Amino acid sequence: MSNVVSKEWVLELLRSDPRGMIVADVRFRPDDAGYGFEAYQQEHLPGAVFVDLKKDLMDSPQKHGGRSPLPSPEELARRLGKLGIDAVTPVVIYDEDLRPEAARLWWVLKYLGHESAYILDGGFEGWKSAGYPLTPVISHSAPRVFRANVRKDWLADVDEVRAKIGAAGVTLLDSRDWKQYVGETAPLDPVAGHIPGAVHAFWKDGVDEHGTLKGAELQRQRFAAIPPEHEVIVYCGSGLSACPNVLALQEAGYRKVKLYAGSWSDWISYEENEIAVGAATED
Repeated sequence: MSNVVSKEWVLELLRSDPRGMIVADVRFRPDDAGYGFEAYQQEHLPGAVFVDLKKDLMDSPQKHGGRSPLPSPEELARRLGKLGIDAVTPVVIYDEDLRPEAARLWWVLKYLGHESAYILDGGFEGWKSAGYPLTPVISHSAPRVFRANVRKDWLADVDEVRAKIGAAGVTLLDSRDWKQYVGETAPLDPVAGHIPGAVHAFWKDGVDEHGTLKGAELQRQRFAAIPPEHEVIVYCGSGLSACPNVLALQEAGYRKVKLYAGSWSDWISYEENEIAVGAATED
């Protein structure tokens, strides 16, 4: 089954077995910290719980770890359980359309061993535009125990990235926009450029203008330069916008895909790490 589910599928399940799944609202705007919960309070999918991207899915920045540090598996499991999310009940996740926030929660759940985590294709906007039911009623889910079964093969750290630069059978994939990749701009970081040897695929190119993830064949075309048997280590600026590319690679059939959670902002926190600028052929 795809990691992305249609609004029709979710609507049918809400009508037939609303207790058979957990719906997670993870709307967020980087320029407005209160936006997500305020939007959730106004209207959300029936029964949805609100997941705060910053409070629930990341830690405070330190010297290393990047701008959006990944909490420990134990801490993530504790926070998710407190929200009423466990490791076995199917979870359907949405943000505004199909942005990094939903993909980040999807990745976290998969990393912790959840087998039934899905993203609502088209997100909240697609659901609302279809005239499907919304409610302002806030759901108070009882806490659950999230028993994590961590999948270490979904995560890479800085040491692994260092060791695998130039390694046979491994591709590093930069998910930021082209100007950040080649080192022309660095809007959020003090150093511009990319990890040596990384190839480029902007995450937004995997989503159409309606917030719908492009199909598997179009994703395979996006990643045509990456052999399907390769291990792919995906990064961005802080480990958020890389997640839609992890999702897209999975949909395209790649099975050895890791997130470098600290990403570029972690990489440049180590003075000894090399950086590259320009296109990959110039590295």
